[in-house]
Amino acid sequence: MQFIAATIYALCVLTSMGAMWLLLRSYRQNGSRLLLWSAAAFIAFAINNLLLFADFVTPSTWDFRPERVLSALAGVAILLYGFIWELD
Repeated sequence: MQFIAATIYALCVLTSMGAMWLLLRSYRQNGSRLLLWSAAAFIAFAINNLLLFADFVTPSTWDFRPERVLSALAGVAILLYGFIWELD
């Protein structure tokens, strides 16, 4: 059962990194700053998923919960700032 959960967490990391890569590639082509803000948010989300994976597979004495919360908060804050900045 742990193998399946670890696989799902690893796939979440790869998915968020793939979304980040696609957003950055689209930003290069279009130059829309909203794409750049979204890519920056997905960098934080990828870090969050990576920490979640590390938290799941490391021994129970290590706790990455504060780092996970901060990276998720940073991702949401970056995305929200980008949406507000590009409202014009």
